[in-house]
Amino acid sequence: MSDKVIELPPQPTYGFAELKIIIPRNTLRGFIITVSIFLLLLLAYFIYAKASERSGIALPRAPISKITLGGPIQQLEEQKEDVPPPPPTQQIMEIATAAKAGTPVPIPDAEIKEDLKEFATFEKLSESLAREKGQEIDINQLPQDFNLDQKVEIKQKEEEPDIDEFIPVEKEPYIDLADLQRKIVYPEMARKAGIEGQVVVRVLVDKNGKPKKVVVQSSDSQMLNQAAIDAVMKSTFTPAIQNGQPITCWVSIPIRFKLR
Repeated sequence: MSDKVIELPPQPTYGFAELKIIIPRNTLRGFIITVSIFLLLLLAYFIYAKASERSGIALPRAPISKITLGGPIQQLEEQKEDVPPPPPTQQIMEIATAAKAGTPVPIPDAEIKEDLKEFATFEKLSESLAREKGQEIDINQLPQDFNLDQKVEIKQKEEEPDIDEFIPVEKEPYIDLADLQRKIVYPEMARKAGIEGQVVVRVLVDKNGKPKKVVVQSSDSQMLNQAAIDAVMKSTFTPAIQNGQPITCWVSIPIRFKLR
């Protein structure tokens, strides 16, 4: 039996063998780079801290010396304290004599002084009154029976709510729709054209139940709008109730137009 020699293939230089060489080398290189960056950051921090300490050093201040004032100023203050206060001033009050009413005496125009001649004379006053005779007011003709105790009632204008304003009420305005339908006057042109439909109107009903405003909300035909408005304005509603009192409020009313 002859001996046979088996030749093994050469060991490859890639794959696991390559990684086995690269990983330790790159690991050492990364460690060196990381340590170098850390040392640089640490050095930069110390440089910044030293610079901050130098800039924070306070500059030396000059010493403050206290000076005690004396001499002439103190003497002046002592002299002011020794000066007696001035005597109180005497107030002189002039009391005028009370004017007494007497009988006025007319003075002729010739005796009037120069500085008083700007006033109208009796003759000019008489002429002025004669020209304005129609503008005179006779006091005797004014009513003498004034009643000062009579109270004047001032009615404030009630503010109308907006058409879309929400008003919480206990009871909304009411109207008998059957009675309202009987008040409708069918438009002649709509009757001839055979137009039917519904008109929804928004009515502002005051606290007395009277319609104040009517606005058409929706309509199947414009030829029916005016008839619906006229029927509503001729009707009387039951007003809305809020806290037991009637108030002004909006309400929507549908009106049906149908040919028999």
